[in-house]
Amino acid sequence: MSDLMDTYIENRHLVQPNHTNNYDVAHGGNVLKWMDVVGALSAMRCAEMTCVTARMEEVNFVQSIPRGKSALIQAYAYETGRTSVRVRIKAYREDPQTGDRELTTESHFVYVAIDDELEPTPVPELTVSTDEGAELQREAQMDAEELYNGN
Repeated sequence: MSDLMDTYIENRHLVQPNHTNNYDVAHGGNVLKWMDVVGALSAMRCAEMTCVTARMEEVNFVQSIPRGKSALIQAYAYETGRTSVRVRIKAYREDPQTGDRELTTESHFVYVAIDDELEPTPVPELTVSTDEGAELQREAQMDAEELYNGN
């Protein structure tokens, strides 16, 4: 069994000129790639096996990440199905010198665990054993519910 807090992963990418678009901010495709990689790592930690991206829910780009800032990606698994893992992913722009951060992008991704024959395979149940984990799960489930209800 995997615990939600064991699936919590953060990673940072310094936004370099080759990551930017014509406006000198991180290209949205790069941000999505970074989110997908960190989300997959979180899903694999939950499933304890290889996972592949099945779906990206609505992706909200709130603001951009300028060249020279860090893209901080946070992800954690908050729900499992028979073969799937739902992961909450947020990206922030972060000042590498001060650590000040602002939300830039958020989404829910769904990953599917696969076996050696590339077939979907069952995942362990996700547990929540801390107050922090329970709060993260509640937040992710509320966000997903709002998404599905069109709010």
